[in-house]
Amino acid sequence: MSDRLPEIIDPLHLADTRGVLKGKLPLSSLDRLANMLVDDSGTVSVDLFFSREGRFAKVEGHIETVLALQCQNCLEAVEWPIDCEIKLGIVTSIDQANKLPEEYEPLLVEEEKMPLKNIIEDEILLNLPAFPKHQHPCLVAITNNDTKKTVVFDEPSNPENPFSILAKLKNTGDL
Repeated sequence: MSDRLPEIIDPLHLADTRGVLKGKLPLSSLDRLANMLVDDSGTVSVDLFFSREGRFAKVEGHIETVLALQCQNCLEAVEWPIDCEIKLGIVTSIDQANKLPEEYEPLLVEEEKMPLKNIIEDEILLNLPAFPKHQHPCLVAITNNDTKKTVVFDEPSNPENPFSILAKLKNTGDL
């Protein structure tokens, strides 16, 4: 079996023929994801199975990759693994989407054919963190005109509770 994936697919035809798509897709081909990546030289491993249960067409599978995102604390690259299961119900209308089983997300097919990369890219974008950052505390050097200061992000801090005075008054009964 070839690692080469088709660019354009017909999801309903693939479901009718119980199609299997297995291979790798270059990260550089995912246009909407590109501006979020520090490095787009990797690939996405794709393993999709299209099938039908009666009139219900579906896509199930798995995608896996490691993205190089920009840490929002130190602005350096952070490796972010994506390993997700895909469960999509192929629908042609919003009414059909509302009738999908709960564990399936809708894949709205407005035209007969669609780019495979759109499905893969949507799943990756849904699994991205809002603010990617390292698991360990990040160091950032902030330079002022004459001084150099190192700031450590992600260290737990105990901000003073503005209501702590009220709690003390409540405990002593001096309200």
